[in-house]
Amino acid sequence: MTETIQLGDIVIAVIRKAVKNVHLSVHPPDGHVTLVAPTATRLDVARAYAISRLGWIRDQKAKLQGQARETPRQFIERESHYLWGRRYLLSVIENHAKPAVTLDHRRITLAVRPGSTLAKREEIIQEWHRSLLHAVVPTLIQKWEAKLGVKVARYFLQRMKTKWGACNHSAGNIRLNTELAKKPKDLLEYVVVHEMVHLVEPTHSDRFVLLLEHHYPTWREARSELNELPLAAETWTNR
Repeated sequence: MTETIQLGDIVIAVIRKAVKNVHLSVHPPDGHVTLVAPTATRLDVARAYAISRLGWIRDQKAKLQGQARETPRQFIERESHYLWGRRYLLSVIENHAKPAVTLDHRRITLAVRPGSTLAKREEIIQEWHRSLLHAVVPTLIQKWEAKLGVKVARYFLQRMKTKWGACNHSAGNIRLNTELAKKPKDLLEYVVVHEMVHLVEPTHSDRFVLLLEHHYPTWREARSELNELPLAAETWTNR
């Protein structure tokens, strides 16, 4: 059973894990709050910590509530789509050939079979995003393996609803959100570095922050820019 802390209109879910430090998070899209604490932490201690961060929690919730949202994509002619932070117009061509996506300096062209559904068009674009990420992520990983002195066993691309990346420290794996194909490439690099630093330090501890500041000094600016960009239009569920 999940314990909760109520601070006025804010409800915080308390999750106990085998961690060393308390970690407070405000999750998109609606700003639900979780507090991960070491297993032996008393609820009153967790509550006191949450109270000390109440201003920060309210700031994060306000940012999420004011954050721009993409309108649902219909994958139709002259619709706006984003790639690497740039806006393109979509052109849709129907023909009896294998579906494909091509790019020029102003337009994304989606070739589909006649009568293709919205779901199918979305699937084709998402697979294209994955292929673009597969073309650049290995180079970024190789670059930062040398800088950080770590080895990524495997990386995975996955559509995530609540975060841009994840790291499995024990397995040496990282996961990246496929939505990153829509964002500027320097923000993709920031997420790669963030997750790879977790291979050195698994938690968001002071050591983690020091390592990130040493290797990627502009990480706060990158995080802020990433969080200010439009969220994907989809149905979100709390994790």
